[in-house]
Amino acid sequence: MSVPVTASERDLLNLAGIVSDEREEPPAEGLPPSLLTDLSGLIPCDYLAFASLDSARQVHLFMQFAPASADDSDDDTVFWKHYRDCPPCSYADRTGDLRPVTKISDFYSAKQWHDTGMYRDVVHPDGIEHELILVLPAGPQWTAGPGRTVRLIFFRGPGPDFSERDRALLTLLRPHLHQACLDAERRRAGTPQLTRRQWELLRLVAAGHTNAQIARRLCVSEGTVRKHLENIYGRLHVSSRTAAVTHAFPTEQPSDG
Repeated sequence: MSVPVTASERDLLNLAGIVSDEREEPPAEGLPPSLLTDLSGLIPCDYLAFASLDSARQVHLFMQFAPASADDSDDDTVFWKHYRDCPPCSYADRTGDLRPVTKISDFYSAKQWHDTGMYRDVVHPDGIEHELILVLPAGPQWTAGPGRTVRLIFFRGPGPDFSERDRALLTLLRPHLHQACLDAERRRAGTPQLTRRQWELLRLVAAGHTNAQIARRLCVSEGTVRKHLENIYGRLHVSSRTAAVTHAFPTEQPSDG
């Protein structure tokens, strides 16, 4: 699964367009549909799915398809029955390694894949032979926790497997897709309504400053800083500085100091 990441000049231009394009408002869950459509054009597939999974509870927290007509609302009990024994599905859970972009053929020969319960009971009835899988950590927007991941999965029926070019492009897009997830959640939540002083204070919290350091920088008492934080918590409906920063600045990692 470790290959040099290479892409043609044309591929790079297409990547730049996907990353820079303005998008419509995201749906109640998931990513803007136009982004998924562009991805399916960049990496040809029969359809793709963007999903959040909780493997500990064995549930899909949400599923989004492109094209939307690919949506399959069948009971997924059989999927979870075979999940742990299917390395392409459970690789991220078993290893904790979310970095690789994986294919079914990384784990199985065609014959081995056809002999699995996942293929016979879940994949084959849908006509799927090949998958390309990108896994991202579940962020605050999907309540991160053990076994929770966000996945982008490309599906193909009989015919050529996904290429190393396809894997390389998705690897290059990985950080941008993570950012797209955060941006979509920020747009759904809207901009928190804080005063200019509250924003100033919260940015210092996000930078890792303690209450005492913030008080000195703003020339106020620590009691005033604590009062500002209480008001911020109330406006954001949170109960800690970490949660406040995560809500206001989803792309930043707050300090608990």
